Amino acid sequence: MTPGQIELVSKTWSALKPKAEQVAELFYARLFQLGPTLRPLFKSDMRAQGRMLTTVMNMAISQLDRLDELGPVLRELGRRHATYGVRDAHYAIVASALLDTLATGLGPAFTPEIKDAWTEVYRVLASTMQDGAARSAALAA
Repeated sequence: MTPGQIELVSKTWSALKPKAEQVAELFYARLFQLGPTLRPLFKSDMRAQGRMLTTVMNMAISQLDRLDELGPVLRELGRRHATYGVRDAHYAIVASALLDTLATGLGPAFTPEIKDAWTEVYRVLASTMQDGAARSAALAA
C-alpha cells in the first residue's frame, strides 16, 4: 500500500461513514447474492453484524499507516473468523462484495484509481487475516 492509496481509502471511507448502516446492508445483501452459502455463517442479528463490520473498518482504516500495530489485531480477527467457518475462498467473495458496495455507495466518485487503492488495501488486510487463521490452524494440528 502506498501513502496515496491509504489516503484515498481513508477519504472515501469518511465519505461513506454518515451512511454506514445502509453501506453495511448493501454489503451483506451483495455478499449473500455472490455467495449464498455464506449466509449460514452469520448467526447474529444482521444490524448488529453491520455495526461490527463498520467498527472494524473504522479501526482498520484509521491504522493503515501503522500495520505493525494493526497486524496482530487482524491476525486475531482472522483466527476468530476461521472458527466461524470462514475459509480462504470466502475472502475473494468478500472482496467482490466490498468493491461492488463501494461502487454503488460512491457512484461516479468510484474511479479506477480508488478501486485500485481499495483492492490493494483489502488484499493486505485479508492476507493478514488469512495468516492469522493459518497460524492458528498450524498450532492446532
